[in-house]
Amino acid sequence: MRLGLILSEVLTGLRRNASMVVSVILVTFVSLTFVGAAILMQAQIATMRDYFQDRAQVDVYMCSSISNTETCTGGVATEEQIAAVQGELQGPTLSPLIREFSYQTPAEAYESLVENFPENATVFTEEQTSAVFHVNLLDPTRSDVIVEAFSGVEGVEQITDQLQYLDPLFSALTIATYMAVGVAGLMLISAVLLISTTIRLSAYARRREVGIMRLVGASNRFIQTPFVLEGVVAALIGSLLASGAVLLGVKFGVEGYLTERMGTIPWVGLGEALLVVPVIVLVGVVLAALSAGFAIRRWLRA
Repeated sequence: MRLGLILSEVLTGLRRNASMVVSVILVTFVSLTFVGAAILMQAQIATMRDYFQDRAQVDVYMCSSISNTETCTGGVATEEQIAAVQGELQGPTLSPLIREFSYQTPAEAYESLVENFPENATVFTEEQTSAVFHVNLLDPTRSDVIVEAFSGVEGVEQITDQLQYLDPLFSALTIATYMAVGVAGLMLISAVLLISTTIRLSAYARRREVGIMRLVGASNRFIQTPFVLEGVVAALIGSLLASGAVLLGVKFGVEGYLTERMGTIPWVGLGEALLVVPVIVLVGVVLAALSAGFAIRRWLRA
């Protein structure tokens, strides 16, 4: 009987404040969608970072016929200089840091260049292409050791760390994540304030019923429960809509579009999105319950 009465009061409140309830649902929906997107973006950044770090190389370019650095005054790198670099990579100092390395002759490097960038076929010749050592490290963050080992060495034109080109990308994605979190935070604050306002209006509209319940000895918890449930129901609907939007975005936007066109890069999928759904629902319900409970307690004490 008490449960039936509480549910009846909840439905009455939702019906009387339909426009405000719809506003709560929409604000919660938008804010929690941003929350879910921010979580998935951070997961995507971590996935991409691990993927590229595992494949990133440090490239040691030997001098070619067109090199003009101070270490290439002798022209094309000699066999002795190339052997010295290889020996250093295989030596006791660097070999513990290296997972594997490979060597490309100028002919092989030119062939790879033409294959990947056909437009450069007429710009460079095989004689102008540098021989190169491709080094994969056990810990990609230790690339500075390789750079330091071969900086200023005769016959070495330059050392490039592929990870340094990816850092700006990861930084930009991280900033985008922070922006999404910021927008989500502002929207959640708006949702909390809107829920509090809705509950107070609902309580004011039913002040006569509340007064009667007080007169017949109803406890504060019994009086507060329908109002709290109103906020929770509205937020739950918004949370479920946000969860659906996140799942649809991953299903059609990531798996249906990005994965098909950029399949070499690992993308977050429905598995990760399904893990985010409980977080979205929990955040929505908890915030609604806390804000509604605080608002109705203050109103009853007033």
